[in-house]
Amino acid sequence: MINIPKGTKDVLPTESYKWQYVESKAREICNLYNAREIRTPVFEHTELFLRSIGETTDVVGKEMYTFLDKADRSITLKPEGTAGVARSYVENNLSDLSLPLKLFYITPVFRYENPQHGRLREHHQFGVEFYGSGSYMMDFEVIALARNFLVNLGVNQLRLEINSIGCPECRKQYNSALKEYLSSHLEEMCPTCRERFNKNPLRILDCKNDKCKQIVEKAPLISDYLCDDCKEHFHGLKTMLDKVSIEYNVNPRIVRGLDYYTRTVFEFITTALGTQGTICGGGRYDGLVSQIGGAPTPCVGFGLGIERLLMLMDSLGIEIPKKYPQCYVAAIKQEYALDAYLLAKELRSNGISADFDTMGKSLKSQLKYADKIGAEYIVVLGDEEIATKKVTVKRMKDGEKLLIDTEKLSEVIKRGF
Repeated sequence: MINIPKGTKDVLPTESYKWQYVESKAREICNLYNAREIRTPVFEHTELFLRSIGETTDVVGKEMYTFLDKADRSITLKPEGTAGVARSYVENNLSDLSLPLKLFYITPVFRYENPQHGRLREHHQFGVEFYGSGSYMMDFEVIALARNFLVNLGVNQLRLEINSIGCPECRKQYNSALKEYLSSHLEEMCPTCRERFNKNPLRILDCKNDKCKQIVEKAPLISDYLCDDCKEHFHGLKTMLDKVSIEYNVNPRIVRGLDYYTRTVFEFITTALGTQGTICGGGRYDGLVSQIGGAPTPCVGFGLGIERLLMLMDSLGIEIPKKYPQCYVAAIKQEYALDAYLLAKELRSNGISADFDTMGKSLKSQLKYADKIGAEYIVVLGDEEIATKKVTVKRMKDGEKLLIDTEKLSEVIKRGF
């Protein structure tokens, strides 16, 4: 037997309805916010991720699925959604559309890492990318969308953490101060952070090594080095959150794991999943589009792992409604199979999910099957029903029955008796 690759998972029919529910809610909320769907390829040229995510990040250094194709071109399975959307924005001249341009995606992403609870090598992200506005109002809009999406799903145990990591100019001063502080601790830090020290010291703040975390606890705060424009931008965002009573915590240690972030970064945290509490993360990346060859364009967005979201909903006891056929049409005799199909077809044409027997089962087996799949209503076709064109509809939840004309079946099921 050929087994599934490590770090991947089948979404079985017994679980797929949960995914469909979450994805439909994602599309609903994006429609309310005037965000349109974009779909980008599963793989891109490796250079895209080197230029956008940053060579000093763990994603690029350790986690990318990169290979040479038959023409010796370096190709990478996308490890996140933002870079591919930015590439599409530039390549397809989406700036010609009216700005702001609000986009969203639901996509598989790939990271070569040790599989963890809720973190697979192939997992799926829901994300948004809003282009065109450098205002803190756009940051607020993205945060509000993410929060409303989660709350609408019943996820209320959330804590919003925000920070500003400044623009490239004020970050230069902070990097100098940070390096000065860290220089006396270099020997105590992990090999990865020692390498980051010269290339990108800000990444050290994101290290998960316990010793490194202790060291950065006393490091200078980036908030003390923000320029006036970045301070004003961050103040505006906090003011908006205060005005609509969205609670937040300013966490000066949040930097996010990718190099393209500027100014606002944020995370929604939950304690329901144990220590790995980030359920959604995002921020602003005003330099990303120009970094990959486009005109300077401000952008803000977030990414959210669907697997982790479903785990969170399960741990919180949030029930996702299952999908059942509304009506099962059972035929007493095999010769009535066509009649059963025609009745099911009529129901389907009226927007009612319906099923009938295609395996030649006995009536008893059909009724047992209908019960097992959770059919809401059952109709049995026998000699009398065929002759009189009247059927008895049984509502399964309470056993109530109703004799009606066949042509009124759709109306009765829609009405629910």
